[in-house]
Amino acid sequence: MTGDLPSQPKATVLVVDDEAAVRRVLVMRLQLSGYRIICAEDGEQALEMFHNESPDLVVLDVMLPKLDGFAVCRRLRAESCVPIIFLSAVEAISERVAGLDLGADDYLPKPFSPKELEARIATILRRVGPGNAVVESRELPTGQGVLRLGDLVVDTNRRQVTRASERINLTYTEFSLLELLFRDPGHVVPRAEILEQLWGYPPRRAADLRVVDVYVARLRGKLEPDPRNPELILTVRGIGYASQRMGEVSAAG
Repeated sequence: MTGDLPSQPKATVLVVDDEAAVRRVLVMRLQLSGYRIICAEDGEQALEMFHNESPDLVVLDVMLPKLDGFAVCRRLRAESCVPIIFLSAVEAISERVAGLDLGADDYLPKPFSPKELEARIATILRRVGPGNAVVESRELPTGQGVLRLGDLVVDTNRRQVTRASERINLTYTEFSLLELLFRDPGHVVPRAEILEQLWGYPPRRAADLRVVDVYVARLRGKLEPDPRNPELILTVRGIGYASQRMGEVSAAG
């Protein structure tokens, strides 16, 4: 079977779950999809594996021994914007929102279809690309798009946002949401369309759209002077979100 696997893995995925049966299934399925898989069975081991292996994406169970998934996510977000997909046997919207509020990129309730998880992993990695997990600034060639939003400067090539020359750290999902909303200033983007474009699946239950609401709230919290009275990202009740017509795009060089 190993002869059928690609010689160069697509990406390294860290699977963190205390259930051996879940780990076995995910290792088998994800390896067949071409990923390099490393595993951890508790929160402390997950952090150790992350620092030793630098995975491109983390599949993280919420209920873990020693250190739960929320605590692991909180620590990872303090140093990295590695994509994180939460798994949980609890489907309560409040827990899902709590996980996304910590900076997770997606949340999949158990029991789940391995095929659905594979699709979500592929969507996220297509968006961010492997090897882009660390928050540190990297020198890249200057691109041709600089979006100015009031006192914010958005470099679409480096995927960086600054205010008064000070970097505002956004995860890749947050930056992608920013790009989507400001692609056509003033245009209303429905929540379902945001979910499909950024997360790669249509809403199947009401809780799915809460993913979008949580990420808009996170983005406002980082960018808006007063998140309770947003000026950059406006809510269009019953439909979705629209960006304020205050940006201009300038071409570099």
